[in-house]
Amino acid sequence: MLNYTFQNPALLETALTHSSYANERSGAAYNERLEFLGDAVLGFLTAEYLYSNYPKMPEGELTKTRAAYVCEHSLATASRRLGLGERIRLGRGERSDGGGARDSILADAFEAVLAAMYLDGGLAPCRELVVSAVLSQEPAIRDAKSRLQEVLQGQGRPGPVYRTVSESGPEHQKTFVVEVLIDGVPAATGAGRSKKAAEQDAAGQALEGSYVR
Repeated sequence: MLNYTFQNPALLETALTHSSYANERSGAAYNERLEFLGDAVLGFLTAEYLYSNYPKMPEGELTKTRAAYVCEHSLATASRRLGLGERIRLGRGERSDGGGARDSILADAFEAVLAAMYLDGGLAPCRELVVSAVLSQEPAIRDAKSRLQEVLQGQGRPGPVYRTVSESGPEHQKTFVVEVLIDGVPAATGAGRSKKAAEQDAAGQALEGSYVR
């Protein structure tokens, strides 16, 4: 599932070894140091991707979007997609408690595997994994459109209206810019790789603005 062959398989073994397993086997290497490195590799590759693919997104939104992509839930989802949960070596107690399905353990394992790939083969295979397993999905953000709708309803106002302002870029890598109107007045603008993502971005911007105060 990783689409990568390790030159040093011991790195992958360590990446998939939880501390609870090591505690039952004195001296066994486990994945916490790899998690530390993988977190940095993931952050860099996600920032690089967003910077290159969202040229109109401001710094604040880049930061929020990166955080959404690298959050525990997002990484755990990627781990499940790759089938890492069945391959993590856990201690007997952790395994019986369902540790292989726990978001925190799955997210840590993803970061550790990413670090192992980096040490074994450099950034190129890591970039492919991050794009395919994490960045190809919608970021795990709370639904800003629903929150905006609820806020406006609570204030007795009509719901927001979304209008596509522009589309740019090649067919396989478009950037959409969407404007959200509140009470018929343009309130905020958002950008994204899909209309849905751009609408979410616009709704998030509107929630931070003065139109819903």
